[in-house]
Amino acid sequence: MFRLTRILRQILADPPFGGAEVPLESIVPAIPTAPVVVWNLIRRCNLECLHCYSSSSGRHFDGELTTVEVFGVLEDLRGLGVPALILSGGEPLLRPDLFEIAKRAKGMGFHLALSSNGVLIDAVAAGRIRDAGFDYVGVSLDGAPARHDRMRGKAGAFGEALTGLSHLRQLGLNTGIRFTQTSENVGDLPFLLELMRNEGIERFYLSHLNYSGRGAALRSEAPSMEAVRHNLTQLFDLALLDAQSGSRREMVTGNNCADGPWLLRWVEQRLPERRHRAEALLRAWGGDASGVGIANIDNRGNVHPDIFWWNHTLGNVRQRPFSAIWRDNDDELLVGLRQRPRPVKGRCGGCQYLPICGGNTRVRAHQLTGDPWAEDPGCYLTDEEIGWSGGG
Repeated sequence: MFRLTRILRQILADPPFGGAEVPLESIVPAIPTAPVVVWNLIRRCNLECLHCYSSSSGRHFDGELTTVEVFGVLEDLRGLGVPALILSGGEPLLRPDLFEIAKRAKGMGFHLALSSNGVLIDAVAAGRIRDAGFDYVGVSLDGAPARHDRMRGKAGAFGEALTGLSHLRQLGLNTGIRFTQTSENVGDLPFLLELMRNEGIERFYLSHLNYSGRGAALRSEAPSMEAVRHNLTQLFDLALLDAQSGSRREMVTGNNCADGPWLLRWVEQRLPERRHRAEALLRAWGGDASGVGIANIDNRGNVHPDIFWWNHTLGNVRQRPFSAIWRDNDDELLVGLRQRPRPVKGRCGGCQYLPICGGNTRVRAHQLTGDPWAEDPGCYLTDEEIGWSGGG
């Protein structure tokens, strides 16, 4: 995750690094002692979204963890020091014990987020979400109403999701929009940003398309490089205004760590006196956190490097504790993801921004080539911009 607004606030802070410059070559991203865990508690869903990474549907999926098993995993995660949980699905509100699980997790001290499509959040559900102690609720919107409904496979889904967000905000809950951009909806970003402003929504998360689940079939629907660059620049400009004005609104992006280098190039144009500070902060961020700062547990207890790596399982919490799985140094992919620099090839290996983006999103490379260390086909920077002349 690329916390754009937070990074811009740090770039603007005075005096930069207490007045002293930090040697860039000395900056290596720290490996967290424990990751944020995205937990797909259920795979069943009330919608069938075109880009769903878990290929969820309306049917029941066998073998899901029981309430007692979930409670046991929570104890292990807390013992490891996991700071935050994102409870997801499918649609997590379809799981009967969701609020029991949430209350247990909140009582143990986790920062708790809910990822939902918003359709099932009526006034009663919103109250239960608040009472369970959720710190944040993210709802996915795919653009203007008709487009959202088509991509979600349900007429009226946009209006129902927006109503759900309204119920949550009326109760004082922190809410956010998640937008996965494709070639079809990439032009709807201004509409959603205006909606965010009008509705008083606190966070906007722009997610780049990743090739996993049903999203793997949408590779040809990835937006053009020019459209991606245009949207990111819009987001950077708005986030700068927010950072300068002291607005609490937050802009975040995900699933394409070229956003870091693109921000650095933007800073060079807009805030040239802050260029060194920006590069230092971006190097400290370090790019893709798969297998490092983020982990995933699916509905059957399988552990993955992140939510898009369901084709690679590190272990199962029914057979070994998550803490043991996460500390295991025998999995070659996990070892490679934690290596700095990562053993990436092609454009990624020869890129001048490798210390910032970390080699970008490895699962996209794997889906297209079968090699997790091949260059990321989702990078939207040119060869000239990354200093790549081919070969090597």
